[in-house]
Amino acid sequence: MKILRISHVGIAVKSLDQASRFYGETLGIPAGDREIVEEQKVAVAMHPLGESCIELLEPTDPLSPIARFLNKRGPGVHHLCLEVEDLQGLLRELKARGVRLIDEIPRTGAGGCQVAFIHPESTQGVLIELNEEMK
Repeated sequence: MKILRISHVGIAVKSLDQASRFYGETLGIPAGDREIVEEQKVAVAMHPLGESCIELLEPTDPLSPIARFLNKRGPGVHHLCLEVEDLQGLLRELKARGVRLIDEIPRTGAGGCQVAFIHPESTQGVLIELNEEMK
């Protein structure tokens, strides 16, 4: 198992434009790429910061996971993302160790990465996303 770095912190927001202005203009963290991730029903704005990013997540569908999060908890930190090597191998290893996974098979995330989530029940209450950059 090899975890390379913190890739990003995902923050659920009601408005990408409003949140991006705060991070960009108020905090001076310039905006990077924006995209729609259809599979997750979310619009994403990345704000690169050092070797990692702040990922802002706005729902594009009222039934999306981010919309449900916002309705239940309001805006705020949604997940911590760790960049890994060999995501499929890591998922097999975690499952064998009894870790509760949301995804046992990776799916496509923002930027074309392969992603999978670990259930907060196994991580002291933190939703952890694992991602592997596709080369």
